[in-house]
Amino acid sequence: MVTPLQTLLGLSLLNHQLRLFVEGVLTVFALLGAIALRRGRRALTPTTFVLMAGSIWIDAISHFFRAPAAAKVATAAYILFQFAIVRLVIEGADAMMRRGKAHFSTILKDLLMFAGWAAVALVVLYSDFGVEPFTLLGTTTVLAAVIGFALQETLGNIFSGLTLQMGHPFDPGDWVRSGLHVGRLKGTTWRSTVIVTRANERLEIPNSLIAKDVLYNYSTGGVADEISVGISYSVPPNRVHEVVMTLLRDLPLVMHEPQPEVLAWEYGDSAIKYRIKYWISDYGAQDHVRDRVVSNLWYALRRHSIEIPFPIRTIHMQAEGADEKRDEMLERELISELRQVEFLQGLKEEELRVLLPTIAVRQFGAGEMLVRQGEQGESLYIIRRGLVDVIAHTPDGKSKHLAQLSRTNYFGEGTLMTGEPRTADICAVTDVEVVEMDREGLRRLFKEHPEVASQIGEIVAVRLEDRLKKLAEGTHHDGKGGTHRWLLAKMRELFDL
Repeated sequence: MVTPLQTLLGLSLLNHQLRLFVEGVLTVFALLGAIALRRGRRALTPTTFVLMAGSIWIDAISHFFRAPAAAKVATAAYILFQFAIVRLVIEGADAMMRRGKAHFSTILKDLLMFAGWAAVALVVLYSDFGVEPFTLLGTTTVLAAVIGFALQETLGNIFSGLTLQMGHPFDPGDWVRSGLHVGRLKGTTWRSTVIVTRANERLEIPNSLIAKDVLYNYSTGGVADEISVGISYSVPPNRVHEVVMTLLRDLPLVMHEPQPEVLAWEYGDSAIKYRIKYWISDYGAQDHVRDRVVSNLWYALRRHSIEIPFPIRTIHMQAEGADEKRDEMLERELISELRQVEFLQGLKEEELRVLLPTIAVRQFGAGEMLVRQGEQGESLYIIRRGLVDVIAHTPDGKSKHLAQLSRTNYFGEGTLMTGEPRTADICAVTDVEVVEMDREGLRRLFKEHPEVASQIGEIVAVRLEDRLKKLAEGTHHDGKGGTHRWLLAKMRELFDL
């Protein structure tokens, strides 16, 4: 007996034993395909090939049954194989749409699959059992109406989910908000849309609720976020704008386009209120980015002596003369820090005190840039606390980590003495506190003690030897006078000696 499935597979011309052998081979290949698909996430699923293997195997064993049971088993195998073909066609269409970066509605895919299965069942019932499809549909109309009335809420969620997927307002992986719920979208099922919040909570929101509410999708490009801060009336708004824009430029997760905005918003009771608006490409990092903006803003404002006033009254009680003692201790500490600099070690205390009015203690937060390669500057920095990385950028755009500096190290003497641009980025690894000494302090020192300039020049020349060899090949140096003479010439030019 030739079964309907064997006829469909083109095996009707073969003899009985060969038909069974071919069906056995096809069963093995279908199972191997299911095993292969089980190891990866693809549009084609192992279930489809398991259905194929099962239907072919059932058809093969139908020959061991007696009539009329053999015919019924063969018909069941034929229906099961047709079900697998329907799944294969729909999953193949889904795979083609995914390759074209289109989104295939999962609910629509399921509906098409059920419709295909129903069509196969009706055709087989009509051709093999003589059941009229219209008679069958008429007898189930009342039952369908009862089921539809009982499951109207479920059906509402189904059609709402289908509408959402057909409208394509989001893709899996998008950050969305519906009502009070914010999370990363996992997918839309028959009943609900699943999102996972930042707290790793899995929320299943009924599709009908999402369809009725306003839906926010944060994955369509740059998303704006903002914070507000009050700044003292004594600080010019343009100064605030400069400090904050520099801060935002150094944060890697803040987009450069569109550019951040710093807006003076209103006059408060004790401060001018500013809105700081910036864009981020990954909404999932919003909390992290805001933390860095707020933290680095505190360091930047404190470093530039910009006050954040607050409307409270604080009474400080202290012993008489406490300020003078504190100032004396700070002076001793700063003189000790200055002696960490190699070319200042041989100076007398009265000579170092000339520098004190022009130095300041600065604080930087982890991740902030202290200096940038290529920028002009006129300050030397002595590390009091923390770690910094020294990173140079080559002309081909690559970055090279040169060193990591800690307490007692210093940097910036080349720019301070020669006026040349910074040769590397200095980035804070941890919170960093530095002593900043600018060019004005050295200018005062050289005016009062001219003999110190030559002494400092000799020591700095040794430290800068490797760097100045490259400069000596250019127009800055004729290659005849040596590093020391070149450095002294630059110092006379900068410090008006």
